[in-house]
Amino acid sequence: MPRNILVRGVNWLGDAVMSTPALARLREKFPEARITLLTPEKLAQLWERHAALNHVITFASSETAFAVGKRLRAVEFDLALIFPNSFRSAAQIFFAGIPNRVGYEGQLRSPLLTEVVSMRSDVFSIRKRTRGEIDRLVSGRSQAKALHPSPDSHHIFQYLHLASAVGANSEPLAPAIHVDEEEVESACAKFAIRRNTTALIGINPGAEYGPAKRWPIENFVETIHTLSKAVASQFIIFGGKSETAIAEKIVAELSTLSPEIRASIVNLAGRTSVRELCALTKACRVFITNDTGPMHVAAAVGARVVAIFGSTSAALTGPWPTSHHRLLEATVPCAPCFLRECPIDFRCMHQIKPAQVIEATLRLI
Repeated sequence: MPRNILVRGVNWLGDAVMSTPALARLREKFPEARITLLTPEKLAQLWERHAALNHVITFASSETAFAVGKRLRAVEFDLALIFPNSFRSAAQIFFAGIPNRVGYEGQLRSPLLTEVVSMRSDVFSIRKRTRGEIDRLVSGRSQAKALHPSPDSHHIFQYLHLASAVGANSEPLAPAIHVDEEEVESACAKFAIRRNTTALIGINPGAEYGPAKRWPIENFVETIHTLSKAVASQFIIFGGKSETAIAEKIVAELSTLSPEIRASIVNLAGRTSVRELCALTKACRVFITNDTGPMHVAAAVGARVVAIFGSTSAALTGPWPTSHHRLLEATVPCAPCFLRECPIDFRCMHQIKPAQVIEATLRLI
């Protein structure tokens, strides 16, 4: 029975949230073990107060795998579970000298593992479409096979399946991030959020993965403008530092369209820490978003989500379970393509209209 377990966490915010059910199942299987998570520095705050973990170790993006492994050697772990599929993540654990190293096959890393777990062959896997395939689909020269992935194709099962290789229960749980009420109150006070006087609506117009995931700015503008007339609301615009220009454009266009609406908008793009993102999304009545990491955070802290999917699939990477949320998907022939940029006319995102998002939001409010 392992006593000191290391989990190499994933590198992206949304994936990290989707790995929380596997961590919970791992804790359930090994209630007395010390479980440590190895995570990129940028995600460290996400794991504060997480019930499945005893300790968190971070590493910088500039650190070599050998340097990370050398630091880990002092802890004397007896089991490591490697969530990412990359060679680098397996090398970090290999250089740590941990005797039992469990991870997925591929990426030429099998020699670095002591237990190689096969990729699941019975579920739908993500594949990017080629430009030629997209051209044939939109012209009608070929037809896409209907995308009906099984329920266990969702990305949370990627991590649950790996945890089951060491005996953990693979039955799904809803992803969860714990946030104290004091954290919510503190974050709202810091940014002058009127939590108890209006319906707080989160707006997340960016997507770090690429522009193919981003609903057009003018649609967000129309949605906010219409909602402001329909219900007493305060709108919180979220985003990373690379998405400040998108947020500023939305605010500028709304201010021109209706100057009085400016007082109801709090633009926090590029201003929040990961922990403040968790706290403020928890305060939101509804969170309107593209398919992004903050979408998963909002669902995991208990907010109701209206999520817009064009190039990606809600069945594979949407909030899980879907019952509390409204997930809007395009039905164009080339979607989902899983590309970072649309090679044609962005028809998937143009098909989803502001009226649909507005109706879904009002239903959740």
